[in-house]
Amino acid sequence: MIILLIISNDAIRNRVNIKLEFSGHTIIQTSNSADAITLLRTKKVDLVITEVDIGKIDGWRLSRLIRTGILAASEDIPILLITENYSERIAETTARMFDIDRVIAYQELDIIQDVVNQMFSGTGTLNKKQKILVIEDTEDTANLVHRMLKHKFSVDIAVDGIDGIKAFRKNSYDIVLLDIMMPGMSGDEVLDVLIELNPKQVVIAMTAHGTIDLAELMLVKGASDYIQKPFKAEQLRKVCDIAAKREDFLISNAQFIAKALALKDEQRRYNSLSKDHYRVLDSLNSVVIELSTKGRIMFVNNAWFKLSGFTVSETIGKSFTDFIHGNNSNLHQYVEEACAHLLSGTSSHESLEVQLLKKNGLYFCSEVSFSPYYKDDELIGISGTIDDITVRKNAEERLKHIALHDMLTGINNRHFFDDKLRNISTDTKRSSRLHSLLYIDLDHFKVINDSQGHHQGDLVLKEIARLLSERVRQSDVLCRIGGDEFAFLLMDTNVDDAKNVALELCKTIADSSFKFADKVYKVSCSIGISAIDGKSASSDTYLQQADIAMFAAKQKGRNRAHIFSDEDRVTGELKQSFEWVQKLQNALFDDNIILHFQPIIDVNTNKIECYEALVRLIVDGKIIFPNDFIPSLEKAEDMNLLDRHVIGKALKMMKDNAILKRVAINLSAQAFTDDRLFTFIEEKLVQYNIDPSMVIFELTETASLSNITGTQRMVTRLNELGCHFSIDDFGTGFSTFAYLKQIPAGSVKIDGSFVKDMLKDPIDEVLVKAINDTAHALGKTTVAEFVEDEDTLIKLKELGVDYAQGYYIAKPKDIDEIHGHKVSPLLVVNKK
Repeated sequence: MIILLIISNDAIRNRVNIKLEFSGHTIIQTSNSADAITLLRTKKVDLVITEVDIGKIDGWRLSRLIRTGILAASEDIPILLITENYSERIAETTARMFDIDRVIAYQELDIIQDVVNQMFSGTGTLNKKQKILVIEDTEDTANLVHRMLKHKFSVDIAVDGIDGIKAFRKNSYDIVLLDIMMPGMSGDEVLDVLIELNPKQVVIAMTAHGTIDLAELMLVKGASDYIQKPFKAEQLRKVCDIAAKREDFLISNAQFIAKALALKDEQRRYNSLSKDHYRVLDSLNSVVIELSTKGRIMFVNNAWFKLSGFTVSETIGKSFTDFIHGNNSNLHQYVEEACAHLLSGTSSHESLEVQLLKKNGLYFCSEVSFSPYYKDDELIGISGTIDDITVRKNAEERLKHIALHDMLTGINNRHFFDDKLRNISTDTKRSSRLHSLLYIDLDHFKVINDSQGHHQGDLVLKEIARLLSERVRQSDVLCRIGGDEFAFLLMDTNVDDAKNVALELCKTIADSSFKFADKVYKVSCSIGISAIDGKSASSDTYLQQADIAMFAAKQKGRNRAHIFSDEDRVTGELKQSFEWVQKLQNALFDDNIILHFQPIIDVNTNKIECYEALVRLIVDGKIIFPNDFIPSLEKAEDMNLLDRHVIGKALKMMKDNAILKRVAINLSAQAFTDDRLFTFIEEKLVQYNIDPSMVIFELTETASLSNITGTQRMVTRLNELGCHFSIDDFGTGFSTFAYLKQIPAGSVKIDGSFVKDMLKDPIDEVLVKAINDTAHALGKTTVAEFVEDEDTLIKLKELGVDYAQGYYIAKPKDIDEIHGHKVSPLLVVNKK
C-alpha cells in the first residue's frame, strides 16, 4: 500500500514515518499541500495522512478536493487527519463534514500504526451512517420515515413500544423517533423506559394529535425535540439533523468540561495560588471554595461576596453548613455525609443542590460541586465550585407547573388528574374510604366555537372553570381533561351525595349566560358519576364508568347527572359500545380488519362499473359484519378511526390489484366533522398514485341530513379534488327531493328496501321511479341496491335505472375470491 504523508513539521513527519516504516507500506513524504496536489494529479495512493496547516490549501480543503474525484487518486481514498489540540467530538463532527475518515491528536501518534491498519480494513472510520430507531405503529408512516431518512441514516423500524424497547436494549442508536399515540404502551411510557436505560438518549417525539401540553410533557420527560405529523421530508430531515448536532454539542460540551476540570485539578496539584491566580478566580461568576478536613471554609473567591454579601473575613473559618438556609437537620446531615464520603475515599465527586443564606436574610439556590483536594499526593481538604441556579430552579418550577396545569384555565390538567386518580384508587384498596368521580361535559359548546370562533369559546371555558373552582372544597380536585371536559374528584363522598353536588353544578352552569356582540348563548352540562370504591383493578375503569354515565346523561336529555351502575340498561348499552371501540382498536392494531368487494354493474350492458368496498371485522377468528358493530361505534362517536383505516386500506388495495379499477368507499357521518380527513384522503391518493376520478365516496342520506353544511363543504372539496360522491340509501331519511339539489353528489343510491319489494308493491315501484326520474332531471346517475332476482333487474332496466348491485348479480367477496372467481355469464368486466 502507498501512503502519502503531508506534515509541515519535520520532527513530527519523521516521527510518523518511523512509526510506519516497519508496516510494509510505501511512504511518500511532503511538507505542503501544493506538492501533495502535484503528486496526486498523476499518482494513485492508498491512504493520505495530513495535518490542518499545510499551506494555502489546508487539510480540510485538500480533503474536499480529493473527494471531487478530479485527481488521479480515488475519490474514496481513506484520509487521516492529525491535529495538535482538539476536542474529540467537535473535530470528529467537522471531519465528517469534510469526508475525513479519522482524526487523532499528536499525543496519539504511538497508536498510528493500529489506526492505519483499521482504516485499511474498513473499521474505525467516522463516515458511518448514524443509526435511527423509528418506533411507529402505523406502517405507512414508518415506511414514509424510512424513505425520507434512509439516504443519510441507517433506519430500524419498531412497530410498537414493546418492540422498540427490545431493539433499544439490543442495539445502540444515535436518535430515536418515537410516536406518542400508540396502542399498548403510549409514547410517554416508552420514553420513560428509554430515558431510564440511557438518560442521554436523543429522542424526537412524533404525533398527529399534538397539543402544547403534550409537547411540553414529552420535553419535560426527556425528549430532545418534537415534530407534528403529517410532516414533509425536509422538516423531518431538519429535525433529525438538529438532534444529531445537539448530541454533538452535548458530548463536545462534556469533553470541554472534562478537560477544564482536568486542567484545574492539575493546576491545583502542582501550583500554589499566586496573585495571578487570585485575579483569575475573582473574575469568575462561579464561587470557588476550599474546605478543611473539618468542613471549615479556608478559601473563597470574590464571587462568594457577589452572591451572598458576606465578606471573606466574615466567611473564613466558619463551617460551610453555617451558611445553609433553614434549620433542616436532615439537609445539614446530608451535606456532612457527602463531605465524609469524599474525605474517606468512598466518593471522588459529590454534587449537591442547597439553598444558601444571603447577608440580607434572603437565600439563593445553588449547585455545589465538591471533590477531594490533594497536595503532593496528600489529602488536605475539599475543593469545589458553587453556582447560582436560582433562575434555573424558578424555570423548572414554572415548567413543573405548566406540566401539571391547563394553560387556558389554570386548573389542573389531564396529566395531574391521571396521577391523582391512580393514587386515590390505590388508597381505596388499602382503606375503607369512599370517593366519587364526576365527569363533566359541556352540552352544545360546539355551537359557540363554530359560530363565534375558538377565541370566544376559550373565554367560555375559562368562565366555566372559574364557576366550577368556586365550588371546590379544599380536599377536592378539579381538572380540565379535554376540550370541553372537566373532572371532579370528590374526596370521602358517596355517589348519592356526589349526585347532589353534580346537580348543583348543572344548575350553576345552566343559569350562566355568555354574550357576544348582540347574541346571548347559554350552555349546560351533562355529568357522569362513578364510585371510587377500591373494587376495580385499574383507575382507568373509574374514568371509563364516569364517561359512560356522562353519555347516558346526554342520552336522557342533557343538563343532568347520571350514576354509573352495572345493572343500568342505558349504561350497559353504552358500555357495550365502548367495548366495541376497544375491539376495533385491537383489530386495527392486529390488522384484523378486511375488505370485501361487491360489483356494481351497468344495467344496460351488464358490465362491472365499479366495486363497493365493504368492511368486515375479525374477532376471535370470526367475521363480524357492519350491522353488528358500526351502531355501537356511532353511539360512542368513534367512527373516525375506522373511516381512515378503510380509506387507506381500500386505496392501497386499488394500487395492488388492477381489477379494482374503480371503488366506492362508505363514509360515516362523523367523517364530515373531521377537519383533517380531506388532507388524509389527498395524501393517500398521492401515496398510492390513485386517479381521484376512480374513487367514489358514499354517505347515507340520513347521515348527511344530520350535517348538511358539513356534508356540502366536504363533498365540494372532494369533487374539486376529482373524486366522485354518491348519496347512499336515498329515500330513508324522510327528506324532500329538494334535498338532492343541496348536495353536489354525482349519483344516488336508491334504498334497497324499495327495490327488493317493487315487483310486489306498486307504491315501492312508484317511489323507485320517482327517485330515478328526479335524479336524472338533476343530472345525477342512479344505483339500485338489493337486486335479488332477474325480474327485478329487468324492471330496473325498464324504469331507466343506470346501475345495480345485489346478491343476484354477485355477493361481496374478498380480493382473492375476486381474482379466482369465474365470471358469471351475467357479468362482463368493463375494460375502460
